[in-house]
Amino acid sequence: MRKVSFRGLITGLGLAICASAGQALESTEADPASTQAVATETDEAAAAETDEAAAADDPSATGDAPTSAPIEDDQATLEGAAATDITIAPDPAFLLLDQRVQPGSRARVPWRSGASFIGDSMEVPISVVHGAKPGPILCLTGAIHGDELNGVEVIRRVLGALDASDLVGTVIGVPIVNLAGFSRGSRYLPDRRDLNRFFPGNPNGSSASRIAHDFFVNIVRRCDALVDFHTGSFDRSNLPQVRGDLRLSTVLELTRGFGATSVLHTPGAPGMLRRAATDAGIPAVTFELGAPVRLEPVEIEHGVTAIETLMNNLGMTQRVRQWREPQPIYYESRWVRAMRPGMLFSDVKLGDRVRQGQRLGRVVNPLSDEVSELVAPVRGRVLGMALNQVVLPGYAAFHVGEEASEAQVIRDAALVPTPTVETERMDEGATSPPEEGSTEQVDEYDDGEEGGPTE
Repeated sequence: MRKVSFRGLITGLGLAICASAGQALESTEADPASTQAVATETDEAAAAETDEAAAADDPSATGDAPTSAPIEDDQATLEGAAATDITIAPDPAFLLLDQRVQPGSRARVPWRSGASFIGDSMEVPISVVHGAKPGPILCLTGAIHGDELNGVEVIRRVLGALDASDLVGTVIGVPIVNLAGFSRGSRYLPDRRDLNRFFPGNPNGSSASRIAHDFFVNIVRRCDALVDFHTGSFDRSNLPQVRGDLRLSTVLELTRGFGATSVLHTPGAPGMLRRAATDAGIPAVTFELGAPVRLEPVEIEHGVTAIETLMNNLGMTQRVRQWREPQPIYYESRWVRAMRPGMLFSDVKLGDRVRQGQRLGRVVNPLSDEVSELVAPVRGRVLGMALNQVVLPGYAAFHVGEEASEAQVIRDAALVPTPTVETERMDEGATSPPEEGSTEQVDEYDDGEEGGPTE
C-alpha cells in the first residue's frame, strides 16, 4: 500500500473542495434556477448536521445507546493516571562529602579537617570501597592520636586487599584522622588538645571541637558500625583488645565478630569518638593494639586478621582467612600503680597469665637504692603495661584483667548505673572536658589519661 503523508492528504482535500466550489459557481451563473436548487440543498444539509449534533448530545432522542464513554469519564481517567505514584529506583552510588562512588569501585575522597595557622585547611584523604552489592557501611578510623601508628597500617592493608566487585556493603577508611598531630609525631592537635575528648563536637566551640563536629557529622554519621584504632599512651603497650559498652546489645553483637581477640567492657569516657557514636545509635568499639610511636608487625597482623574476620561475620566478604577459635574471654580489669618513685623493671610480658599476689615488677630508686614491688591484685591476664622507664608515685604500671564469662560481665555492668571509666582516663586530676554547649575556649593543658592505656 502506498503511504500518504498527513500534509499531502490535507492539501488534496483542499484542492478538491475548491474545484467543487468553482464548478458550482459556474453552473449558478449559467442558470438562475440552478442557483436556487443549490441553496435549497445547502439548507437541507445544514439542518441534517444540526439534527445529528443534537442526537449526539442527547442519545435518548434517537433511542440508541452511546457508542463511547462520556468526555467527563475520559478526563477523570487521565487525571487518575497522572496521579499514580511513579517509582524511582534508588541511586546505587555511595555519596560521601559530595562525591559519588559507583558500585564495585573505590575512590579517595578528601576531607578538610580544619583551618591551619595560615588559614588553609589540611586535606585528609579518606578511602572508600563501595561494594557491588548493598550491605552495611563499616568505618575504620585511626590516628585520632597522632602518635599511634599501628592502626594506620592495619587500615591501609585491609582496604588495599579488598575487592570492590566481591564486597557486600561499603568500607570507609580514615587511616589518619589527626593529620596535624601525625605530621608532628604528637598525640595532640597543634593547640595541645586531645581530639578524642571533644566528640561529637560543636561548630561554635574550640578548634578541636569544630574539627570533631565536622568529622562526626560528615563521616561518622554515614556509618552503620565503627572501629576506632588506638594504642597504649605515654610509653605503655596494650595487648590486642576490643573495648566497648557491653550493656548495649548492638555493641555486644559487634564485639562477637572479632575472632580470637580479647574483649574488655568499658563504657567509654565523655568526648570519646566511640562514646559519641554509640550515643548516636551507631555501634562502635575501640581496638587497642600495642604501643605508640612505633610500628609492631605482630600487633598489626593481629589487627588485619581481626578486621577481616569481622567483615566476614558481618556478611561483607567471603574469605577463608579468619579465626575459627571460640569466643574470647571477657574481662573486668584493675590497674596496679607505682607507690614510690624510681626506675621500673617488669617481670611479666603482655598476655601473661598471672596469679593473685604474683610479682609483676620492681621500682628501684637510684638515689636511695630502695626497692618496691608491684604485685597482681587478682588472678588474671596482663592486658596492658608500662614500658620500662622512670615512674612517679601513682603512675599506672600494669593493667590486669580478670577473666569472666560474657554473661557475668553484662550482669555486673548492669548493677552499676555509672561504671568507672578509669580504664580510659587514668589521670584523676585532669581537667574536665569543656562544656560543648558554650563557645568558651579551654586553655588548660589536659593530657586526658596520664596513666590511661589509651583511648
